[in-house]
Amino acid sequence: MPVQRRTNLRFSFIALCALLVLPACSVNVKKGENGEDKKVDIHTPVGDINVDKGADARDTGLAVYPGARIRHDDNDKDSKSANVNLSFGEYGLKVVALEYESDDAPEKLVDFYQSQLKKYGNVLECHVHDKGGHVEAEMKHDSDVLTCEDNGGSTIELKVGTKDNQRIVSVKPQDKGCHFALVRVQTRGKDTI
Repeated sequence: MPVQRRTNLRFSFIALCALLVLPACSVNVKKGENGEDKKVDIHTPVGDINVDKGADARDTGLAVYPGARIRHDDNDKDSKSANVNLSFGEYGLKVVALEYESDDAPEKLVDFYQSQLKKYGNVLECHVHDKGGHVEAEMKHDSDVLTCEDNGGSTIELKVGTKDNQRIVSVKPQDKGCHFALVRVQTRGKDTI
């Protein structure tokens, strides 16, 4: 059989499969007050994806630093927060992330969140070179212990928990005060159930 004909048959088969699966998918988009996409739910035969831009700090298990303000995108008034859930059979990932800003010195925030995180276990302090957010979420791994992947930078990451269930606070100094993020990551799978 000529290569072109096999390619056309393969493409036709893939297109047919896509057409059969497509009707089984559903997408639901909920708009915010200003008409922006606020929540998206996608259901497919192989799994679900849920994204909610209205994350709540309580979902991280941490309090918001007193006087902190939620950060917004430069182009609009959308907050920099998300609650994302991916579920594919016995595998899943949940990430809750919120970004804030404060006029206080980074050291004050680090002290505050060291205290907050202690209730979840030993707190690891890392000093990273970039914005932060070094999340270790492996479905298959040799060790469940969190580590500092980078060290020596000005952004401070506080981590607690395990690779499958962790909380992270990332504090980045600014000219005046700092930006910080609260992150909660949970994974599940054959190795983590």
